[in-house]
Amino acid sequence: MKSSALKRSMQVGAFLGIFGAGYLCGTVSERQAIADMKDLGGAVGGAVVGEAAGSGGAIGQAAKLGTAITDMESQVSGLQKNLETLKMIKSALGG
Repeated sequence: MKSSALKRSMQVGAFLGIFGAGYLCGTVSERQAIADMKDLGGAVGGAVVGEAAGSGGAIGQAAKLGTAITDMESQVSGLQKNLETLKMIKSALGG
């Protein structure tokens, strides 16, 4: 009975030791994930989003929605800039 308990504890100890060594090696050699996003989307509508928008189905529709939102966002930014210019002119004229 003692030998089976000793054998079981040695198995558990070996498992924990191997797990601990793997965890230690994994945390020491951890690398940062850096994504290259210029081909995915962007203000112009990257290649991947353009291809997805051309496809049918839910993915194509979601890509079209994302492209439309990006376009609307750039248009709203332009309108806000124009509104700020008009406010400055109005305040300069004394209004």
